[in-house]
Amino acid sequence: MNSLRLFKSSKSILSCVSRSISRTQRLERNNKNVAIVLSGCGIYDGSEILEAASIIIHLSKNNSNYSIFAPNIEQLHVINHLTGEVVPETRNVLQESARIARGSIQSLEKLNSSDFDALVLPGGFGVAKNLSDYALNGPKMTVYKEVERVVGEFLLANKPMGFICISPIIAAKLIPGVEITEGKKNGKDWPYAETINNVALMGAVPVEKDTLEVHVDEKFKVVSTPAFMKHSATPGEVFDGIGKLILNVLRLI
Repeated sequence: MNSLRLFKSSKSILSCVSRSISRTQRLERNNKNVAIVLSGCGIYDGSEILEAASIIIHLSKNNSNYSIFAPNIEQLHVINHLTGEVVPETRNVLQESARIARGSIQSLEKLNSSDFDALVLPGGFGVAKNLSDYALNGPKMTVYKEVERVVGEFLLANKPMGFICISPIIAAKLIPGVEITEGKKNGKDWPYAETINNVALMGAVPVEKDTLEVHVDEKFKVVSTPAFMKHSATPGEVFDGIGKLILNVLRLI
């Protein structure tokens, strides 16, 4: 009788160990390394915080490692997010981005594409002010040199990239013929609709999508979603749309 109980107990332990090993192997198979590039902290002069947090949460839920980077440069300007006014002070993009990254962040110049499987950029006006000069020059914009280097390296290595909200302007400028979404042209819910025309002027192919949708350019492995380009988008909708983007980026690895 004792032998039977011992046998059953041993069998149960072995079964648990087997399940544990299987789960570990499954996690290891799914574990991907993704680089995230931020542009500051706050929608009006940096990264959109909810979009950045959504990227991090969805990568974590999908057993993916992530590392966060930002340019070590001064912001174009600083916005009082309570009043919307420019304030007479200077802030550093890397230091401000560290607020979102909980201090775990590196200067963008240290991002080596060979260390990662994919790249993701959230939106926020920092994309148009700090990662590029789109806010000043529209379709004639230039891209910050380290951002240009990083995107070029991922493109050359045929690794997937995800662009959220306004950040597809970076892909539009650097990848001729890429298909991206910046939302929709018509309706009061889309206050930045002129961006669609501008990315077309830059040589991209705009595809109209809503917040809960993504567009996948299979040729260039570029995934995009409008997020808060839609004025009435809820945080839940933005979170879910970014979740779809992350799933598609991971699928393309």
